[in-house]
Amino acid sequence: MAKVCLCLTGKTIVKDLELVDRYRAYIDVVELRVDFLDPDERFYIRRFPALAGIPTILTVRRKIDGGNFKEGEGARIVLLAAGLAFADTDQRRNFAYVDLEEDLDVPSLEEAARTFGTKIIRSYHNFHGVDENLEQKLRSLRRTGDEIAKVAVMPHNYDDVARLFKVADSTKDMEKILIAMGPHGVSTRILAERLGSHLSFTSPIAEIESDSEIQVAGPGQLDPRTLVDTYRFRSLNHKTKVYGIIGYPLSATASPQIHNEGYSRLKMNAVYIPFPVQDLSSFFNLAETLNIQGLSVTIPHKEAVLTYCSQRSPEVDRIGSCNTLVRAPQGWAAYNTDAQGFSDSLLEFIGKPNLLFKRVTIIGAGGVAKAVASEIHRLKGRALVLNRTPLRAKEIAEPLNFAWAGLDARGIELIDHYRDIIIQTTSVGMEPNIDEDPIELYKFRGKEVVMDLIYKPEETKLLKRAAKAGCKTLNGYDMLLRQAKLQFSLFTGQEYPL
Repeated sequence: MAKVCLCLTGKTIVKDLELVDRYRAYIDVVELRVDFLDPDERFYIRRFPALAGIPTILTVRRKIDGGNFKEGEGARIVLLAAGLAFADTDQRRNFAYVDLEEDLDVPSLEEAARTFGTKIIRSYHNFHGVDENLEQKLRSLRRTGDEIAKVAVMPHNYDDVARLFKVADSTKDMEKILIAMGPHGVSTRILAERLGSHLSFTSPIAEIESDSEIQVAGPGQLDPRTLVDTYRFRSLNHKTKVYGIIGYPLSATASPQIHNEGYSRLKMNAVYIPFPVQDLSSFFNLAETLNIQGLSVTIPHKEAVLTYCSQRSPEVDRIGSCNTLVRAPQGWAAYNTDAQGFSDSLLEFIGKPNLLFKRVTIIGAGGVAKAVASEIHRLKGRALVLNRTPLRAKEIAEPLNFAWAGLDARGIELIDHYRDIIIQTTSVGMEPNIDEDPIELYKFRGKEVVMDLIYKPEETKLLKRAAKAGCKTLNGYDMLLRQAKLQFSLFTGQEYPL
């Protein structure tokens, strides 16, 4: 069973011990990153395992390997030796592991470790890509059969990530740790058990955000609470069904929490993972490797993804965009739950059965805007579509006999004729760019209903301005939840549990 390891990068032993206590319920192992400790604190590292009361890895990582140790190699070896010295007969008071890079050749350190039951992790880091001979590299790391081989690489795309999972299948005979670093590698941290990885490394992200003295130990690490609670790490195995969300960027998505909570309540062996995707073709190679069963699709892929689909629902044909993919016998089946999620949310908010006699402004011309426009037409409303690229607005508006314009002064003036309801469908105003407002030149009258489909932040600059003028406002979380529950049913064949 893969274990959760918390990387400790505090400047003091006391700070690192505080982090151990804070996360103890979520972790199995800690890694004491001695290279981050203040120089005076390094004298006390030998005491750490006993003080922490949890299996501990001793690591002194050099700059060239992604660490923070700036002194010479001699000084580093002395530190490693100090950590292994004066071993206790009670092994729990010794370091459980020591991390030694592939090029570190100090037999006395290895002998000291083995004598007192400290396991050796033989590590290799590549921050520039993925080695062509990855399996050979992994197998060549171990000098003896009792070492744990650790390879951490930086994938350029999802083809690289797929290679890690394939290498994992061909090296089931050896104890190892396989990590893809960076945003492409999140799945390797969540699916560590499937990779046969001994450990999945985490950082105290929540603490780092409020404490400048702590750093993320490795690019792409998750918070242990998130790994264990949101992704149900301890229950995942080789039979776990994989679902996920693709888009770029995925800096603000609540979908993993929603879907994984559903799997948890129904006691399903499934997990939902975020995949930041720019290159669709590379991702679908990984999707085949992992046998991904279903996908949520978000900006900017809701239209481009259709080229990978062998089946389309009537809603997808009508709207021309897709936010849901389900694995089918001959490929992928495309669905759109944005449309129903949007209309159910809006109609309940305004307390109406349809949009008859309502004049609506739609801001944006992407995949979500297509679904919104289609629903407004179905619900008998009339609309104006505004977009920075007017021709994109025209493509959506003309087939529905809607008005269209650019997001310029003329377009803003036209809102006055379509201001019963204003719907913002773009990413403008989303975290981290929270100071943006797509229609900042428009002056609210206070009678408009304003719906911004962004939900992080909960109140965008646009919604704040509208609420201040007296408008009724709604963010996109209710729509997100509704469309996610519809997706959940398409993925699993079961209703989302209340």
